[in-house]
Amino acid sequence: MTTTTNPKTSLLRRIGIDTRPLAVPAFRRLLIGQSAAFVGSMLTAVAVSVQMWDITHSSFYVGMVGLAGLVPVVMFGLYGGAVADAVDRRSLYLLSATVTWTITLSLLLQTLFDVRSPWLILALIFVQAAGFAVSSSTRGAIVPRLVEPHLVPAANALNYTMGNIGQVIGPLVAGALVVMPHGYLFAYGTDAVLFTAALWAGLELPSIPPTGVGNTLGLQSVIDGLAFIARSPMLWMSFLVDICAMVLAMPTALFPAIAEERFDGNVGPLYAAIAVGSVVAGLLGGWIGRVRRQGRALVLAVIGWGACVALAGLGQNLWLVFALLALAGAADLVSAVLRQTILQTFAPDDMRGRMQGVFVTVVAGGPRLGDARAGGMASLTSPTVSWVAGGIACVVVVAGIGATVRSFWTYEAGPQTDS
Repeated sequence: MTTTTNPKTSLLRRIGIDTRPLAVPAFRRLLIGQSAAFVGSMLTAVAVSVQMWDITHSSFYVGMVGLAGLVPVVMFGLYGGAVADAVDRRSLYLLSATVTWTITLSLLLQTLFDVRSPWLILALIFVQAAGFAVSSSTRGAIVPRLVEPHLVPAANALNYTMGNIGQVIGPLVAGALVVMPHGYLFAYGTDAVLFTAALWAGLELPSIPPTGVGNTLGLQSVIDGLAFIARSPMLWMSFLVDICAMVLAMPTALFPAIAEERFDGNVGPLYAAIAVGSVVAGLLGGWIGRVRRQGRALVLAVIGWGACVALAGLGQNLWLVFALLALAGAADLVSAVLRQTILQTFAPDDMRGRMQGVFVTVVAGGPRLGDARAGGMASLTSPTVSWVAGGIACVVVVAGIGATVRSFWTYEAGPQTDS
């Protein structure tokens, strides 16, 4: 008996998101736990900023929330990744996740007792960001130990897609909660409840001991990781193109000014567009796992990001700008999946924690540097010039370095298995 395949079904399987990693119970639990925790973290991120404004009525203190979160991410992202290469990753993930959960409970308690101390909030955010940095570095190093190498791109696509869905849902829910009576309590309480899913996922992980011999917890381990990146064009190029994308072409700091200038202050769609595009690209991203020339595809994705951002900066119609930013978000999803996949598959397992530590640092720091670049350039020129010039600069610089570093441009991943 001959079995025929419906062409439409076959097409959907090829372009739809690849769900094969969900057949691995440990990865499935990790994805569920992290997805719930990410929504909760977005609730806390919004609630902290709004609560800080409510307490101080000072934009300076609200800005300090971002700084308080950035510094420990850089410090503990790098060192946490080195620790992840030297100890059992399950234990480290559980410890760092517990720290993050405890700080969420502390934010809940300081609200319940009406402490109203901006410095206490900043201190709590500092510790929470440190826990987040370590857990993120560790989690990124765990994934390649849970799924087969040919499923790593699909696993990353699932992670990023769920994260972007949370980035859309979280702020919307937070916005509704913080305007309610006792809204901060609801926001922090919901985060604490959702984060228990991440703790559950960590408890259900198998033991993941280090595979390297002689890895230590000292500063030398961090230096060795950075030296390994410097010797590997595939690795330092993956970081460099991301830094170019974020520093040169991240337009979010310009959204309020552009919205006031062109769209009667309607800024919401601008903030949502990139995440919406990333979600759609993730849901239709089954093809990403079959890309073999990953270096070339990464360069083209970042060029696409920069081009869409530049065109969006010229748009005078809100929904045209939304569409172009959504396309930029789709390109960003592709580049994020490819970058993470290169880091997780090119580096040996005893280096993956340190690679993820650098990755977390770049991902956290790049957009903030991009905001500073965009805002500073806009003050010297105009928001439109800063927006468009940044996108064009991203295209030119990334195309140039992509053509120059031939080993990255011609890099091919190992054979992919479709079954």
